Amino acid sequence: MGKIDLMLKGYRLTTAEILYHMPDHPKLLQSFVWQELDLEPQFPVLSKFLNFWQEKLDGKLHSVRVAKCGILCPLDLRYVGTEISLH
Repeated sequence: MGKIDLMLKGYRLTTAEILYHMPDHPKLLQSFVWQELDLEPQFPVLSKFLNFWQEKLDGKLHSVRVAKCGILCPLDLRYVGTEISLH
């Protein structure tokens, strides 16, 4: 199934910032950014990934922060009037 088909079924770009304890230094936190198309509010794809993390990986989860983005349409875009190129 293509990304367009998923978006038509209600899937949206979902980003999760996952903080976890480093296995060798449990008092230190490490950040991991995960991004995928997912359904809100259940987030089944993210839930499957987090279950995999807890079962297979050593770093204990500390917290997960989730953000999602809907489909962009022409009204979401604005003409700025200036283009700058950096080399």
